[in-house]
Amino acid sequence: MTYDPTGHLLLTPVDKDAPARVQRLRELGLGERPEPAFDEFAHRLADVTGAPFSMVNFIDENRQFFAGLHTPEGTHSGSDLGAAAAGAGGVSRFMARDHGYCPHVVVRRKALVLEDVCDYPRFAGNPVVDEIGIRSYMGAPLIDRTGVALGTICVVDTDVRPWGRAGLETIKAMAAELMEQINRREDGMF
Repeated sequence: MTYDPTGHLLLTPVDKDAPARVQRLRELGLGERPEPAFDEFAHRLADVTGAPFSMVNFIDENRQFFAGLHTPEGTHSGSDLGAAAAGAGGVSRFMARDHGYCPHVVVRRKALVLEDVCDYPRFAGNPVVDEIGIRSYMGAPLIDRTGVALGTICVVDTDVRPWGRAGLETIKAMAAELMEQINRREDGMF
C-alpha cells in the first residue's frame, strides 16, 4: 500500500501504465466522447446483472470517462459524478481518478467483486461510498490485443449485492465480448 507524506493511506493505486494507456486510447479514438454503441452495451450489462448503474470506463492519468453509461434515471450531466449524484441527482460521464474502484481493476489487471464495500477497509473509505452511497461494485478490465488495460466495464449498486461466482464469470465474459467489438472496430469492421 502507498502512503502520502502525512502518513495517510492513498486509496488510488500507483498506475505506471497510464502513459501507455493514454497513447493507446488515442490510437483507438476512445475515451473522449460518449458512444451510442457503448451506451447500448452498458444498458445490456445492467440488464444481465440486474444492476442499476453500469459503465464502460476508460481511464487516463487524471480522470475516468464513461464512454458507455446506464443509470436508472438516464440522466447524464457534465459535472463530476460525485457532485452530480450528491447534488442534483444526475450522473456525469466524468469522475476523478481517485474516486471509485475501476483504477484498482486497471492496475491489478483482474476482475474485482465487492459485494459490500464496507467489508473491505481499503475500499470502504473511497469517496464514492460517502458521496454517492455506493455499497457494491463489480468490474473487469478491458485488456486490448497489445496487452494494455484500457479501462473497465463495471456495475455498481447502492445496496449490498451477492454477485457471487456467477457474477464474476458474467462480468469477465462481457469484458471479453466488448474487447472483441473494440478489436473489430480497430480492424475497420465496426
